[in-house]
Amino acid sequence: MRERRPIRVMVADDSPTLRHALRLLLEEDPEISVVAEARDGDEAVAVARRVAPDVITMDVMMPGLDGLRATEEIMEVAPTRIIVISQLATREQDLAFRALAAGALELLPKPAVETDHDLRRWGLAVRQTVRLMHEVPVVTRRRSASQCAGNVRPGRTRTLDAFGLVASTGGPQAMVAILANLPPRLPIALLVAQHIASGFLDGMRRWFAESTRLEVRVARDEEKPRLGCVYLPPPDCNLVWTPSGILRTPRCTQSVCPSGDELLLSLAEALGPRAGGVVLSGMGEDGARGLLAIRRAGGFTLAQSAATAVVNGMPGAAQALGAAEALVAPEEVATLLVAACSPGLAGDLTVAHGPRR
Repeated sequence: MRERRPIRVMVADDSPTLRHALRLLLEEDPEISVVAEARDGDEAVAVARRVAPDVITMDVMMPGLDGLRATEEIMEVAPTRIIVISQLATREQDLAFRALAAGALELLPKPAVETDHDLRRWGLAVRQTVRLMHEVPVVTRRRSASQCAGNVRPGRTRTLDAFGLVASTGGPQAMVAILANLPPRLPIALLVAQHIASGFLDGMRRWFAESTRLEVRVARDEEKPRLGCVYLPPPDCNLVWTPSGILRTPRCTQSVCPSGDELLLSLAEALGPRAGGVVLSGMGEDGARGLLAIRRAGGFTLAQSAATAVVNGMPGAAQALGAAEALVAPEEVATLLVAACSPGLAGDLTVAHGPRR
């Protein structure tokens, strides 16, 4: 029986202390080997081309070429699975999310180390993320909607009150592609369940807000939702729509947070055929059961197509259950959602208008 090759990791960070700590923590797992280090972005690009690691951990604030531009270059010349490890300050978070848009797969916060136990717990999180990302196929080029999905049209006239968007790894990029293509007069509320590492909510909200003409806000418990608004759950909380028509933000008790199933199940129960949802890129099966509940209630259901998803686990699970009416590219979600809300909005749809200025 052939021995399994260790996961080959490159650590890119301008701090020799953190590089050393990451090497020690990663190599506590016998199936992970740190094969290279880089002190800045220029070195990261050169070493990635020479060594071809399986996974890179990438700092964003480095001298010379920063982590964002290094990610852009690596994804152009030597595509690799990249995990961004960032401070939680505003500038670092903004760069980190731009690195996601450039092709990085996941975000992790740098450790807020107070004890040796804190450092080891952080090290465990990094090792688990490296293992998970190693299973993700390397995306060598961006795929366009025209390459991936046909001309899908809503099967019947609908009246929606709310639409849920569920995603994990690869999801933020898909969310932005959807939000960027929606008009400002959208007559429904959008509710998001995006799995994200603790501490990155503010950065994600800013990134979404810069990409759309809709208002993006963190939901407050017992808030009455407004039309044309995008709601994110608070940290460590789920987001649900109650039968009385208010939003609730209970603490997460599930293994993933926020729970896409809890969001979509609540929409199905409260709104029935006036609910809609989409399951986007991500590992696991979160969202599949909830999407099936919406479809059984007569609502509007979509899942991201395998050809456009960074990870097809979650949309694939929804497809396997028969929960999705159609498998589509993110840009098509916006088109179909506008058509499902009101045919009269079609003239307001601006395709790929880019970030809001």
